[in-house]
Amino acid sequence: MRRRCWSWLNVLAVLAALCSAPLLAQTGASTEPANKPSGKPLTLALNWKAEPQFGGFYAAQVQGHYAANGLNVNIVEGGSGTPTIQMLLAGKVDYAIVSADEAVIALGRGASDIVALFATYQTNPQGIMTHAARGFSSLEQVMRGDGVLLWQSGLPYAQYLRKKYAPLTVVTAPYLGGIGNFQNDPKVSQQCFVTSEPLTAAAAGVKVKTFLVADSGYNPYTSVMVTRRQRLDKAPDEVKAMVAAVRGGWNDYLADPTATNAAMQALNKAMSAETFAASAQAQRELIKTGSTAQVGEMSLERWQTLADQLLEIKVIQKPVAVDGLFVNL
Repeated sequence: MRRRCWSWLNVLAVLAALCSAPLLAQTGASTEPANKPSGKPLTLALNWKAEPQFGGFYAAQVQGHYAANGLNVNIVEGGSGTPTIQMLLAGKVDYAIVSADEAVIALGRGASDIVALFATYQTNPQGIMTHAARGFSSLEQVMRGDGVLLWQSGLPYAQYLRKKYAPLTVVTAPYLGGIGNFQNDPKVSQQCFVTSEPLTAAAAGVKVKTFLVADSGYNPYTSVMVTRRQRLDKAPDEVKAMVAAVRGGWNDYLADPTATNAAMQALNKAMSAETFAASAQAQRELIKTGSTAQVGEMSLERWQTLADQLLEIKVIQKPVAVDGLFVNL
């Protein structure tokens, strides 16, 4: 979910690593249930490091939901630019985490063998972070204000905001990661995930104001688990078991993330225990909302709205049929 500036060099490097090294399930001995099935491992590829945004997927392992559903699941951490859709379509992984707009874009480019199974974030966590002292009260004020906005201009939400709030008067520049430039210049705003960079800024003593991109009307599902359509057709029981395990994991994580956070921190030592806890708390209302009967569910209306928006900003070039792009199990 994090940074998606990938190239085919990224693809080749990741695929080479998967072919030459054991699949990663690096959650430590304490995360492996005693009754782990002995069947062929399934691989779930993440698009970023072990962080609370993936808490439920790890909780399904820590709390034994994969094993209880007869599954043996390896979780592969991602990084900057990890091309999870390409890895899935190349047959190198069995399940992958993507954003909904990535799935629609792939479908628009002819990748019809993708089906979304579980949408973690009902409210997209992407946002724009500003210094509280600027006094902004809306995204529109940021876009039509002065100063500098650091973002990845090629991301779909950036193109949507550029069109919606045209003409922009804020100066835009590439975002290269972290909060260093933001922290050192009170007139700089930047892209963020509301569960990450604002917490880092607060820990550094910087007072911020954050605006959700979702409030602009662009609100794709995020941290979406997908697989190939042929897998759903050929192994429906396995796919249903995977969804059940993940849903159980997310319900556990939302109820108490402590044990799973400890397991993820063993993988991601760059994030403190305090930040793990704060991030898990910050994302709760973005995952469990009143709009769905249970975590992970999706609606045709949301998918169709997204497809229409991507067509409007010319990210896809022709209408796509989204009714087959997802399934609620």
